[in-house]
Amino acid sequence: MGYKTLELKIIDKVAIITLNRPDDANSLNLEMANELLEISTMCDSAPNIRAVVLTANGKMFSGGGDLPSFQKQGDKLSEYLRLTTTGLHMAISRFKRMDAPFIVAVNGTAAGAGFSIAISGDLVFSSNSARFTVAYTKIGVSPDGGSTWMLPRIVGEKKAMELMLLNPVLKAEEALQLGLISRIYPQADLHEEAFKVAYQLAAGPSLAFGETKRLLADSSVNSMEHQLELETRAIAGLARYSKDTKEGIGSFIEKRAPEFKGE
Repeated sequence: MGYKTLELKIIDKVAIITLNRPDDANSLNLEMANELLEISTMCDSAPNIRAVVLTANGKMFSGGGDLPSFQKQGDKLSEYLRLTTTGLHMAISRFKRMDAPFIVAVNGTAAGAGFSIAISGDLVFSSNSARFTVAYTKIGVSPDGGSTWMLPRIVGEKKAMELMLLNPVLKAEEALQLGLISRIYPQADLHEEAFKVAYQLAAGPSLAFGETKRLLADSSVNSMEHQLELETRAIAGLARYSKDTKEGIGSFIEKRAPEFKGE
């Protein structure tokens, strides 16, 4: 299926999603939000997709919301933003909770919704020239894209407040120090390195990855006792239903490399 605001390729069980509005700073409009939702739903359910990479065409990763399209809405802006954020939020939720590891390769500036999308990755790889800024309050709006949930858990409440009220522009090295990203690569190497890790993960135990992602996503809102019970249920469930679990244990005992099938 063709998309107007995104590109999608599936290579060796890796889905590569590319924001494709380079002439408009890869800004988010309703169409892009809905296409992200459609693709995230497909990635969540397709057994042949075992890792996902999200990146962008052009010099910017994403400049945030498509302000010209917002202005055109006039009195209908509120409903337009409601629909746009609903699609974006459902997409981010699926990426965060699907079995397939979700890698974001930030090739340039990530601002506003672009910032929120960037930090939502399970792994976030950045070019050395990328820049990061929250930016919402700079134009008189409040944050979306899950950044008010993710950011305080990454940097702490006080630092999150500073980033959201003062909107500093962070260099890649500063973002790494704050824990917003996982690794920095030279611009020319970013995609190659991101794909290399994605292919490695695509050959891994997908169901175990999925349980790990969901346990981590819920850990900050659960009591220790609740989290311990979820861990018990997850590992016992894998032992009952996952062929990869049996293969992983067997290969370790037999001193050979495992052959995971994502089952």
